[in-house]
Amino acid sequence: MTPLTNPQPTAVPAPVSAPAPASVIEETTRLLTEHYVFPDVAEQLTTLLHRRLAEGAYDVDGAEELAHVVTADLQSANNDRHLRLRHHAEPVPAEEGAAHLAAVRRDFDTSLGGVPRVELLDGGVAVLELAPMLFPLEWAAEPLSAALTLASRAQALILDLRANRGGDPDTVAFVCGHLLDERTHLNTMYWRAGDRTEQSWSPPHVLGTRFGGTKPLYVLSSATTFSAAEELAYDLQQLGRATVVGERTRGGAHPCEGWTVHPHLEVTVPVGRAVNPVSGTNWEGTGVQPDIPCTAPDALTRAHALALARLAA
Repeated sequence: MTPLTNPQPTAVPAPVSAPAPASVIEETTRLLTEHYVFPDVAEQLTTLLHRRLAEGAYDVDGAEELAHVVTADLQSANNDRHLRLRHHAEPVPAEEGAAHLAAVRRDFDTSLGGVPRVELLDGGVAVLELAPMLFPLEWAAEPLSAALTLASRAQALILDLRANRGGDPDTVAFVCGHLLDERTHLNTMYWRAGDRTEQSWSPPHVLGTRFGGTKPLYVLSSATTFSAAEELAYDLQQLGRATVVGERTRGGAHPCEGWTVHPHLEVTVPVGRAVNPVSGTNWEGTGVQPDIPCTAPDALTRAHALALARLAA
């Protein structure tokens, strides 16, 4: 008979202290003042957050509730959906952008690199779903190139962005390169840092085979399509290259960066804004307006019917 032994005590991680509202607000307003692409709005929000702190509005129960209340105040001035205090259930690294990058990598590894669906429908119409986001190009170039090359043989293509919540502008340009015939100016970014602009162009050459710029192309959208996914839809729509089918998108055109202000809280601050070379503006606040409005669940059926009719004609 094996003698009983005393089990070794299991180490219990030290609990993370509740966020001190004053500390979180002080760091949040500092980041706003230094980085927000609209300095005048940053000044307004700094005044608002300090006033709300003094009124006790942030004396709430825990980090998640604090994130909710502060985010509502941050977005109250101009409804900038990229400007927020995000709660993370797991502790996040202190390095700039590390919290976001860790979550993105988990999504990449569980979504076939951001291309969870490639399917051929009746009539030679392919469906290519890009979700849950457009991942950093150094990760996504291989799976995207493989999927786009496979779809290049189709007679028409439906690009499904209904479940895509954003991502990397360089990846937007990469995808556009497969859907156009030549290098094309897609977007111009204004960055507050250095008061500079930077143009985005589709690449002159692509990995694999292009679908090209003449065959029918449809983009599916929903009310949750956001950020870089909206740019992809908007760029193709403004160029007259694609027909957008579905719902008006969420409306976020400002690229942002993230900073950890508490082990469970990350402030994301827009540091630039998009200017489309065709429209002279962007989709911030308004979303991308579909060419063919319909509910998101009906968008695929509607786009497939449109593609078949166009091919038949």
